[in-house]
Amino acid sequence: MRATESGREIIREAEPGRVYVDRETGEPLEIVGKVLPLAPSKSRLPWAVENLRFCPWCDQLAQRDLNDCPHCSRRMDPVT
Repeated sequence: MRATESGREIIREAEPGRVYVDRETGEPLEIVGKVLPLAPSKSRLPWAVENLRFCPWCDQLAQRDLNDCPHCSRRMDPVT
């Protein structure tokens, strides 16, 4: 989601028909993208915000329980 005036972005699970507002600026948030599961994955975690992390190499989202990034195949740091 993105606030149109400030450009602030967040990743959050959204419900259809509900209006979301940025906590800090009070601007309405607009849905600009959708996180979709990739084809078969070695992960057993569902695709939800709390189960994702960014790969330090390619900056793409990957599930927290994976050791290697599904996008660039490089080893990711352990989750702390």
